[in-house]
Amino acid sequence: MMYRFTPTKGGPYFVSSSIHQTGRQYANQPIGGKAQVQHVLRKRVAGAQTGKVPADDPQNDSLYLAPVSIGTPAQTVNLDFDTGSADLWVWSTNLPSGIIDKHENGNVFNPTKSSTFKELPGSLWEISFGDGSASGAVVGTDTIVLGGLKVKNQAIELADTLSAQFQQGTGDGLLGLAFSNINTVQPQAVRTPVENMVAQDDIPHSAELFTAKLGSWRDADEPDRGASFYTFGFIEQETVTASGEDVHYTPIDNTQGFWLFDSASATVNGTSITRRGNRATADTVTTLALVDDETCQAIYDAIHGAYYDKDSQGYLYPSNTTEDKLPVVLFTIGDKHFTV
Repeated sequence: MMYRFTPTKGGPYFVSSSIHQTGRQYANQPIGGKAQVQHVLRKRVAGAQTGKVPADDPQNDSLYLAPVSIGTPAQTVNLDFDTGSADLWVWSTNLPSGIIDKHENGNVFNPTKSSTFKELPGSLWEISFGDGSASGAVVGTDTIVLGGLKVKNQAIELADTLSAQFQQGTGDGLLGLAFSNINTVQPQAVRTPVENMVAQDDIPHSAELFTAKLGSWRDADEPDRGASFYTFGFIEQETVTASGEDVHYTPIDNTQGFWLFDSASATVNGTSITRRGNRATADTVTTLALVDDETCQAIYDAIHGAYYDKDSQGYLYPSNTTEDKLPVVLFTIGDKHFTV
């Protein structure tokens, strides 16, 4: 989902507007239909029950995909589980054949081959992300299975248009884990899979939760070999024990549809930074840790040889800097500090 961040430091990158055309495919001018202006980062150039779902890490910690079965008989797709959006959308046979052909190593859902797929007449959807967009004219319900947990009558949004970014992607779609007040289906928003799990008593009332463990290829020497997974309706105690920490809970503000929580301070090498009133969100699809300028400056000030480079509009530091020379950085989630 787009959080509408803009660059705050000097350099060649800036935010401009572009037209996102939904009325006609492949149009580069706002001809009919709905034209939506999006903010795009550009660079100035010279002269101008319970279920556990394994998650695969195919792109070195930048993308985690989990298998989900849809329909009867089941069709398996690999989806990116996203706590920053609330739509379950998939590559579908409604896409142009030329686009489907590019998805040669992926899976494409065919609703006509599922005896349990039921179209929701008149429903439309459209979702935009910071790195691309997807939209479709068909929404239906079907049975999905993830981690052995069956969810009935789940809304499935079928893509018939994909941006170039999504066409080049590895996954077969997204499964939103945010709150349904940001679901994009019109005229009536639909429930997310987790909301349906709760409503259908698929997970225990005492454990209406999900967890995400996004491991890394760098952790291959650890006991779990850097495994990644999601759980629904239970907490993997073995993972908690291995972490050496206790489970910590903090209140969530979901009025904007996201998992927002208080994060009022940070610590860099023991020096505390007050971030009064600051809130953060946990987003499983975002690959970056986005922080305020003061905290970012403090982190790089603590790295020997680091400096701000205006041409690249980012901080640089010596490539021979070893891990033990990096600062210890902690952020609060609620009232507890966590090391990152």
